[in-house]
Amino acid sequence: MSFTICQPHARLSPPLPPMSILRRLNPSHLTLHRHHRRLATVAAAVRQDTTLWTPAPLSRVEPAAESLFHVRVDLSDAPDLASSYTRAGQYLQLRVPDVEKPSFLAIASPPALAAKGVFEFLVKSVEGSIAELLCGLKKGDVVELTQAMGKGFEIDQIEPPENYPTVLIFATGSGISPIRSLIESGFNADKRSDVKLFYGARNLDRMAYQDRFKDWETSGVKIVPVLSQPHDGWTGQSGYVQAAFTRAKQIYNPLSTAAVLCGQKQMAEEVASILLADGVASEKILKNF
Repeated sequence: MSFTICQPHARLSPPLPPMSILRRLNPSHLTLHRHHRRLATVAAAVRQDTTLWTPAPLSRVEPAAESLFHVRVDLSDAPDLASSYTRAGQYLQLRVPDVEKPSFLAIASPPALAAKGVFEFLVKSVEGSIAELLCGLKKGDVVELTQAMGKGFEIDQIEPPENYPTVLIFATGSGISPIRSLIESGFNADKRSDVKLFYGARNLDRMAYQDRFKDWETSGVKIVPVLSQPHDGWTGQSGYVQAAFTRAKQIYNPLSTAAVLCGQKQMAEEVASILLADGVASEKILKNF
């Protein structure tokens, strides 16, 4: 026989919510809890601030086209920073004086120029942005830079040149910056039979590097300027890059075709879709991000 002992006046207390439990803790427990929280916050801040920043002076800031600026940084006293840049398409973070927030910039100059102590950038000045502040600086002003990062353009994916004689390059606006690095670094364009650069801008006033086109063509890259809002008298390609490519495309063998994309997101996505639909392998469509 079993017995149950009843206590008529005894009542079970409902579970205490978390804040009620904290109120019943003695002060030493609360102090310890707050101390742990402070330590966690400090540790998180330290983890977020482990980026190595290297100061370097500007040696050139001048207009490259409408709303675009050439910016050159002198790395003669920062050899470790210069040597971090090894492949066209890499980028870094840059901070201007008295502003903590950095800007991400693709490096426009080829790695060979970094070996001589120089980084060059093509910067679009947008009102209210860090880029606008950078474009307003002068020779001698000091900026801070991180080491080069990113995989860059994996050109080994489209080597040897005889296996990929067709290389189609697409760029818009300041997206031409890492493309300049690619062309001037060299990717055996002169050993390929069909290398074209479809370069989009609003009009010729907004198209940077026109002074380099002749040298690029000499290296084996045919330049196809595409203007979305050309001035009167323009007889070249008009509209958007993806539309111009659709009109002009002649992919004779998708298995021996490669592409490089950089610039406006919609352009890159639409061109990639066209190339994939035509049978170009996804790993042969190179991007730097």
